[in-house]
Amino acid sequence: MGLAHRRLLLLLLHLLLLVAAAAEAAAAGAGRKEKGIGGGGGLRFRGGSGTFKVVQVADMHYADGRRTGCLDVLPSEAAGCSDINTTAFLYRLFRDEDPDLVVFTGDNIYGFDATDAAKSMDAAIAPAINMNLPWAAVIGNHDQEGTLSREGVMRHLVGMKNTLSRFNPEGIEIDGYGNYNLEVGGVEGTLLANKSVLNLYFLDSGDYSTVPSIGGYGWIKASQQFWFQQTSSNLQTKYMKEEPKQKAAAPGLVYFHIPLPEFSSFTSSNFTGVKQEGISSPSINSGFFASMVEAGDVKAAFIGHDHVNDFCGKLNGIQLCYAGGFGYHAYGKAGWSRRARVVSVQLEKTDGGEWRGVKSIKTWKRLDDPHLTTIDSEVLWNRGSNGRRKKNPDGKMR
Repeated sequence: MGLAHRRLLLLLLHLLLLVAAAAEAAAAGAGRKEKGIGGGGGLRFRGGSGTFKVVQVADMHYADGRRTGCLDVLPSEAAGCSDINTTAFLYRLFRDEDPDLVVFTGDNIYGFDATDAAKSMDAAIAPAINMNLPWAAVIGNHDQEGTLSREGVMRHLVGMKNTLSRFNPEGIEIDGYGNYNLEVGGVEGTLLANKSVLNLYFLDSGDYSTVPSIGGYGWIKASQQFWFQQTSSNLQTKYMKEEPKQKAAAPGLVYFHIPLPEFSSFTSSNFTGVKQEGISSPSINSGFFASMVEAGDVKAAFIGHDHVNDFCGKLNGIQLCYAGGFGYHAYGKAGWSRRARVVSVQLEKTDGGEWRGVKSIKTWKRLDDPHLTTIDSEVLWNRGSNGRRKKNPDGKMR
């Protein structure tokens, strides 16, 4: 078979995958409505299972679709490989995991190679929209390098269908674009139905330093940290002081793009996953990790940026987690599958059968291989414990 015929067959295969995914989108959306998830009522834990699941997608680097080739794939995979491979992975992943929320953690598009940044962003996010999934996004350091400014990218995101993204908190001056929080209510009809039993924080970690004497990447600024601390404090007060009063704060999860310097604190003996490149954090430490520790409610923070790192490590009670690179137009490692991180939060159930507050937070990763393989399942946090790693089949801790 000639190379041209092979490329044609691969292209037809991608098109068939997209057609099949689109055909399932309406059914998937209808199924979500039956579960009472998403929509105008906001985010809420599922009544049947008492769970809330988040799929994190990091570094799609989407550009011009079929015209944009893949980077760092095996020679046997290169012919016909494009942004459409990223789209196909999204559909496969969403169908299999059926998440309650999708979080895109920056570098959603690769601005330099995107002819029209708005159209590229629309195409990148399309699978979540077509499957009627609630989604939220932050921006990275490459989203704004095309036809939209950094502000313009965030304004476009907040105007898209099904988005829960917000431009910034109202009524305050704050650095960056896309600093906001989302509240996840308890199971409908239960004692905690009108309380946020899980809090999600999203921050703009910047792109590049704007201080002439300091090079490298940007960082989370003092104004953002002040907003985060105030928001966390208010949510904790509301949860523990207003009826029905709770004994401990609801757990919080934080999402942003660029790693904090504290991500360099780990070795292979004290994390789960792999570290295959350096930690590309800012050259100064602006203190956001300390802000999270002091807040007291944050159990984990999730980032992207360094595509071939995918580890989680615990520091001072907070799990610091990479997602691993998702997109095929992003740099990666040939033979090392593109991947996504899944987080599942489980409520506690009383002896009487009623759902209460959060009991545990678990995570795993899904690979874009023929089996959508699940790897590195672990407990990030358990009420009353500090979280533990799960043994792999060989009995070793990973």
